[in-house]
Amino acid sequence: MGVILLLVPSSVLRPDALVLTMAMTASTIGEIFVEEDLVTIELEIGVADLNGFRDLLPDELYERMGHDPQPLRDRLSRFFGQGLTVRVGNGQPINGHVQFIEGRRRIQRDEITGEPLPAGEDEGEPVVFVRLVYPLDGRPDVIRIKPPQSRTGVTEANIGFITYHRGLPVNDFRYLGTEETLNLDWGDPWFSRFENRNLRRQYYAPISAFLYVEPYEVRKEIVARPRDLQQWVDLGLEGKDVIAASDWDEVKRRVAEFLADKNPVTIDGVPAEGSLGRIHFIFRNLRTSGVIEPPRDLDAISATLGIIFVYPTRGLPQEVEMEWELFAPRIERIPSSATDEAGPLPYVMSPDDNVLRWKNFLKNPTVLGQLVDVQAPSAGRRLPLLLAAILAALGLAGLLFRYGGGALRGRMPSRPVIAATLALVLISVAAGRGAVTAGRVSDNDAEAIVGALLRNTYKAFDFREENRIYDTLERSAAGELLTDVYLETRRSLELKNQGGARVKVDDVEVLSSDAESISGALGFVTQLTWNVSGSVGHWGHIHRRTNQYEARFTVLAIDGAWKFTGLELLQEQRI
Repeated sequence: MGVILLLVPSSVLRPDALVLTMAMTASTIGEIFVEEDLVTIELEIGVADLNGFRDLLPDELYERMGHDPQPLRDRLSRFFGQGLTVRVGNGQPINGHVQFIEGRRRIQRDEITGEPLPAGEDEGEPVVFVRLVYPLDGRPDVIRIKPPQSRTGVTEANIGFITYHRGLPVNDFRYLGTEETLNLDWGDPWFSRFENRNLRRQYYAPISAFLYVEPYEVRKEIVARPRDLQQWVDLGLEGKDVIAASDWDEVKRRVAEFLADKNPVTIDGVPAEGSLGRIHFIFRNLRTSGVIEPPRDLDAISATLGIIFVYPTRGLPQEVEMEWELFAPRIERIPSSATDEAGPLPYVMSPDDNVLRWKNFLKNPTVLGQLVDVQAPSAGRRLPLLLAAILAALGLAGLLFRYGGGALRGRMPSRPVIAATLALVLISVAAGRGAVTAGRVSDNDAEAIVGALLRNTYKAFDFREENRIYDTLERSAAGELLTDVYLETRRSLELKNQGGARVKVDDVEVLSSDAESISGALGFVTQLTWNVSGSVGHWGHIHRRTNQYEARFTVLAIDGAWKFTGLELLQEQRI
């Protein structure tokens, strides 16, 4: 009891007005759990809202807040009848009870999703934690939940809340500002809904579909519950409440086979032939989405699959269409979007309007540019310099042989002979120097060369066929390094927590470099720092990311072109 009293300074008599934009940061956080025989509400009541929940508080704290003494039993009866009430249909408020109450620290929550975060050194502010229980008689179709209100109908607490029906979230974190009506589907809680559409969770649809259009590739992505696909294809889930980890592979195989020829795609007016890219069990929340790894048993009600079909293209298409075929009485609206680099264009397909279309309205699509041959001085271009040096030396030797004897006898050569001799000396020195220094590259030149090679390397991964990627990489890397560059670049562009989704690189920025010539070779070594920016679209999201790298490259002239021949990755970080 003393812990609760410490929460309230003597001057606090009523809640202060709060102006907040995110429900999970409200003064009071409520989690509502609806099960077959009861409704449980867990509250973290902030100091500012204590007055709205005064009838729950112990006598000492109630009186310290300035209220006249009243028996706790009477105050609890008033609270469950007029405070935070739960009703079945249009009936009277349920007579609940307090199962637990204590003072504790507020749970820190993600600022976007409201999900609890690991406790840190700086724990949250003091709150009163209370668990309320409202018994149910059977499985009601409708319940109504109302926050504490004054006699004039003004809400007395700032409550951010989330509701779960049989463990499945019905809404994202929202404010409970008035009485809300919840329609319950006991056969499939996925379809339980608040009548207030503002309380509908973001991922409410059992099936959704997406098109992603990029240069060289179109992707069709379908997000669906196996429980819903079961009505069209037997997945072995009939009557099961759990999808066991041991059944994952078989469920995915049957789903992939079923969807392979469904919902056809047309690219630039021609029916497209695609192939299965990936299929995963996934999770999604307001902040992120990802692949569930390793496999584990999943609740069949909420288990969700992400299925991706890939359609290679020659470049950026002008028009893409997907015709949706899978509708059912409870699945008459398919949320979807067609996405390019400008972002997603949301659309809702229905039986009367079942085609998702994308048209190319991009005036200046972002590309790394065309592949370029990074020319270098070849050994053949050094030969004339060396030959000139040799010929000049031979000419000088001939002059000295012809006229040197006369000089020794006291006769001076003529002025033309002297001029010619000096010219040959200069040619010899210049040519010899050129032969030695032809391989030197300035820092600026090295930066331009390596920048171009990097852009070629990343652009190779715009393609999807492995042989085409390798063929393109050969323009930037040589020898044994070719395989290393392929593997390292592919690793850096793939998102492991997204099942291997590949980032499309939009920009490469060289930040710094220095060049050091290689003795006896036409080439250089440079330590380079650069940023790579890109995006990846999957499961209805577009994620943008920038990574910074530092590496030491060896670059040599091979067959008249600069190529990577050595690579040592020194540092990698996301920025």
